[in-house]
Amino acid sequence: MKNEEPPSSSGSLRSWLKRLFQPRGSEPQNRDQLIALIRQANRSSILDADGQAMIEGVLSVSDLRVRDIMLPRADVVVVGRDDCLEDVLPVVIKSAHSRFPVIGDDKGEVVGIILAKDLLQYCGGNSSRFRMRDVLRSAVFVPESKRLNVLLKEFRTSRNHMAVVIDEYGAAAGMVTIEDVLEQIVGEIEDEHDFDEGAMILQRSEYEYTTKAHLDIEDFNHYFDASLSDDEFDTIGGLVTHTLGHLPKRGESVTIDRFEFRVIRADSRRIRLLSIHLPENTPES
Repeated sequence: MKNEEPPSSSGSLRSWLKRLFQPRGSEPQNRDQLIALIRQANRSSILDADGQAMIEGVLSVSDLRVRDIMLPRADVVVVGRDDCLEDVLPVVIKSAHSRFPVIGDDKGEVVGIILAKDLLQYCGGNSSRFRMRDVLRSAVFVPESKRLNVLLKEFRTSRNHMAVVIDEYGAAAGMVTIEDVLEQIVGEIEDEHDFDEGAMILQRSEYEYTTKAHLDIEDFNHYFDASLSDDEFDTIGGLVTHTLGHLPKRGESVTIDRFEFRVIRADSRRIRLLSIHLPENTPES
C-alpha cells in the first residue's frame, strides 16, 4: 500500500492522533507519555517545533507557580507614595515601563499602582496639579503559591495586566505580569527590553549592556575583549546557567570573570535575555 503524505493541518493532526489511539489501551496514561507522543509528532513532521514548544508550554503552566516566574522585589521599579512629579518622571522615562507599584515606607508595602499614561495630563506646565492619590489605582495581590493557569484565568476575567506577589506574611515579594505567564506558553514576547532583531548586544550606558542569551561566547569575547571559556558551552546563556548550577529565574545574577550577569527574561526552558554590568574601571569596548 502506498504510504500516505504526513498530515499538515490541525484537522489532520486530530485524525492522526485518533488513528494512533485506535488500538485499545494505547492512549497516553500520564503526562510523560503525552509529551513523548507530542515529540513523536514533531519528528514525524506533523507538528513543527513552535507547535511542540507551545503545547509543552501549556502543559507546564499548570505545574508552575507564581514564585517560579515572578520578578523579585529587589528588581521591581517602584515609586513612592509621597513622590512629586519631578521624582516620578525620571523613573518612568528611564525604565520605559507602563505600570509602576507605589510603595509606602519600604518595598514590602505596596499601596497601589500608577500607569505611565495617567501622568501625561500633568506634563507641559501642569506639574503643580499632580497628586499621587489622584492617579493611584488599586493593586492586585496574589500569593507566591498560586498556580499560573489559575492566575492567567484571573488576569483574563479581571482584565488586569499586573499583580503584586505577596509572601506568607503579606509583604510584597515581587511582581508578575500577564506577559510573564504568556511567555511560558508562546515564548519570548517583545517588550521595552528588546532591540533590533539583528543586534545581539545593546549598550545602554557606559557600563550597562543588554544581550540575547543565545549570543555565542566567541562573539561576546570579541566584543568585550574578554576570554570567557567556550570549551563546554557555545552561548552566554549556557555559560550562565552552568555557573549557577540550575535554570535561573528572572532577576537572578552571577558574576563571571569581571562581568555581572542578571537574568532579565527566562521561561521554564531557557534564559532569553541578560543584562551585563561592567566594573566602572573597565575600559570601553
